Amino acid sequence: MSEIVLTADTSRITGTRSSRRLRREGRVPAVVYGLSQDPVSIDVAWPDLRQALTTDAGVNAVIHLDLGGDRQMSIVKDIQRHPVRRDVTHVDFLRIDPKQDVTVDVPIVMVGEAKEVTDADGMVDQNLFTLTVNSAPDSIPNELEVDISGLTIGDSLRVADIALPSGVTTDVDLEETVAVGMITRSTLEAMAAEEAAEAEALAGAEEGEDGEEATADSAGDDGDVGEAGDE
Repeated sequence: MSEIVLTADTSRITGTRSSRRLRREGRVPAVVYGLSQDPVSIDVAWPDLRQALTTDAGVNAVIHLDLGGDRQMSIVKDIQRHPVRRDVTHVDFLRIDPKQDVTVDVPIVMVGEAKEVTDADGMVDQNLFTLTVNSAPDSIPNELEVDISGLTIGDSLRVADIALPSGVTTDVDLEETVAVGMITRSTLEAMAAEEAAEAEALAGAEEGEDGEEATADSAGDDGDVGEAGDE
């Protein structure tokens, strides 16, 4: 894949009023920091930033910031958005060294079909949606797959079940749950209703048997009275 180059303006004046003006002009205030260098306040064109972040790599794309002819390799470390409109209001870029690993969050994608779970009217509940990994900048995976084909009801998949690409590691607890096969609430309610109906039917049948026994006992008692009268 070709390099992603994003031209940045380094003449940004910091402050709320200046940032608002930039956003009205279709630019996003930002800062680039890291590698023991001083932070630099910059701004970038929103259309260019959006294009840089919509590749297969997503927010983990390696971006070469062009700062007045000086290119610096970076990744997006943080994106701030408006709480209502969700517009991007500020971006933090982290300088990276191509020879040093970076720590990023990579999406987890479930693949395969958990047939035993679906046959039991259950569902696969995904508990972990991203995994924090350490990787060389040019080897950051776009996503991580976890195969749910062998999952059963009550069974779970853990971080240890995720096959990490060569050179990619994680410091996350390998026993942390990623996905679990479970019975849905509607299925549990249906099972409970079925059990209640069976219990009610059984109780009704027992009451019927008790009634028949009582009638038989009553008939027996009447016969005994008659015999006593004959005597």
